Amino acid sequence: MKTMLNVALPKGRLGEKVYNMFAAAGFSCPELLEESRKLIFENEATGVRYFWVKPSDVAIYVERGAADIGVAGKDILLEYAPDVYELFDLNLGKCRMAVAAPSNFRDNPEKTLKVATKFSRIASDYYRRKGRDIDIIHLNGSIEIAPILGLSDVIVDIVETGTTLRENNLEVFETIVPISARLIANKSSFKFKSQQIERIVEQMRKSAEDMK
Repeated sequence: MKTMLNVALPKGRLGEKVYNMFAAAGFSCPELLEESRKLIFENEATGVRYFWVKPSDVAIYVERGAADIGVAGKDILLEYAPDVYELFDLNLGKCRMAVAAPSNFRDNPEKTLKVATKFSRIASDYYRRKGRDIDIIHLNGSIEIAPILGLSDVIVDIVETGTTLRENNLEVFETIVPISARLIANKSSFKFKSQQIERIVEQMRKSAEDMK
């Protein structure tokens, strides 16, 4: 009986694109595309078992070994620093982590900079490298409103098109790091299921090249 490889896919549009990459690489599971409330799907012929999870939880499933491999955004990997292997940049879900503020903002290095963000580790690391004294204000939603109401001077957040920033009279001042979806692996799984994982990585690389 073939050993199944457990794959954590992020729910949503990104997950559908990721699955299409797996399918194009020869690891399809037609049942996954059917209208259903199921969360786990497997194809014994290809030896792959897929399951849908919240995007921010993928790295947890992989780190803890519930999934052998999965796909997580670089923002999640930088923010939570899970103990996993990063195997491959899928070049999907491209955006950037950036510092944004009202257009009239001027930084005064003599004052502590108030930074509102969901990504406290990324923001802290970034400003530590710059030697800038900051006050992190951790928020979970509506980050853009913080500088408008005077809660913060700037925000650190993911920027894709910049539309939300412009609608709130904010603009990007600095780009911290580009973000995209990455294929990650559990360290133990990579040791004991290396052939299966490496075959998937090789096929997905070929598929990605063909899609360019």
